[in-house]
Amino acid sequence: MAYTTSNYADGDEKAPGMYFLRDALDCENLGFTVIEAEEGWTGMEHDHEDRDHEEVYYLAEGAATLEVDGDEIAMDAGDAVRVAPESSRLLHAEEPSTLVVAGAP
Repeated sequence: MAYTTSNYADGDEKAPGMYFLRDALDCENLGFTVIEAEEGWTGMEHDHEDRDHEEVYYLAEGAATLEVDGDEIAMDAGDAVRVAPESSRLLHAEEPSTLVVAGAP
């Protein structure tokens, strides 16, 4: 089939409000995650150096801060930030927020 569809709520909920859609969309290389974060939500600090996996964080609505290698990047709705595989990242939601994270090698 040339395409696959899914609703993010049908994805694999890895943590409260964090939906992984890679499998639901049958992606071969692309990771795709939707995060419905409550005010004060904080993700897990991590990197993807072992998989050579870069990510793009897109803030659809709300306000968030993305910490990359210790640098704090304030994000407003409509902002996107690319993070290199070897860089440490940590996401904080300043208010109720919806984010989309896409990544691939």
